[in-house]
Amino acid sequence: MSLASEFKEFAMKGSVVDLAVGVVIGGAFGKIVASLVGDVIMPALSPILGSVNFTDLAVQIATNAAGKPVLLKYGAFLQTIFEFVVIALSIFIVIKGINRLKRPAPNAPAPAPTRTESLLQEIRDLLGKR
Repeated sequence: MSLASEFKEFAMKGSVVDLAVGVVIGGAFGKIVASLVGDVIMPALSPILGSVNFTDLAVQIATNAAGKPVLLKYGAFLQTIFEFVVIALSIFIVIKGINRLKRPAPNAPAPAPTRTESLLQEIRDLLGKR
């Protein structure tokens, strides 16, 4: 089998195509979530939290040969964690709402067993009588 035909077989597998579609949709969804957080949620939280921006926080750990301070900029890390928590909470709330809409009615009757399930139950009952 040649390399080209082997690659074609690999690339045309359903799982590879599904993964590619998932990556593209995930990228687009990431933009939607970033816009939701940056344009809707953060402005709504701004009056409550004030302008939360940790990016300027740093600790001087030394000075270099030119006399400039060497800074450990932990504020950018804290800001990224804060944004992650807001994004994760936003996605959780959206997914929880979607799942609530998809949930079946609580009083919905159970679906009738299929023909195959009925036959298997009969066979089980007959074997149990022996």
